[in-house]
Amino acid sequence: MITILNKENTVLNDFIAQLRDVTVQTDSLRFRRNLERMGELTAYEISKKLSYEPTKVETPLGELDIMMCSDKVVLATILRAGVPYHQGFLNIFDKAESTFVSTFRKVSKDNSFKINVEYISNCNLEGKTLILVDPLIATGASIVVAYEALVEKGGMPKDIHIATIISSEEGLEFVQKRLPRNTHIWCGAVDEELTVRSFVVPGMGDAGDLAYGAKK
Repeated sequence: MITILNKENTVLNDFIAQLRDVTVQTDSLRFRRNLERMGELTAYEISKKLSYEPTKVETPLGELDIMMCSDKVVLATILRAGVPYHQGFLNIFDKAESTFVSTFRKVSKDNSFKINVEYISNCNLEGKTLILVDPLIATGASIVVAYEALVEKGGMPKDIHIATIISSEEGLEFVQKRLPRNTHIWCGAVDEELTVRSFVVPGMGDAGDLAYGAKK
């Protein structure tokens, strides 16, 4: 299942516009905060699809049952651009466990590339709800490789949610074909074009560089 969030007119579109805007991108603090706010809004939307059960709560004047999330949530992100986006999810799912994957592109002379996992810090995923977040999906290869590495080390989750701010159509299709059927993909927006160097157009540029500075 795929949910494209900017199909509805909400304040989320303001944040996406700011993340894309070259005049706003010069402020890295604001860029990171907008990534975080996108995480918070997307986490709220995902929360509507989780499992809930009545939980007794005692107030100063009595007791009542409130429907509270019963899923054990694990938040996973791909370093480094995913860190502020991940924090937004953590602000909402404050009891969630977290896991991190470091990947890199090994580029050949013909501009083809392979995604390699450099580092993974994982927890047990068996029977839990995995939410894997990355601000940008270009080809989709990083998401698929990260998911496979997480499952290989942590076991099979009960449900899978993939969250991104901007995805190319090609990347979205690639992820959809290669992840299990119980995967729900959440996109802020979907762009049509992917260049030969695998840059999403119009996209928002390199989220990691914009958040933390250009890397060598």
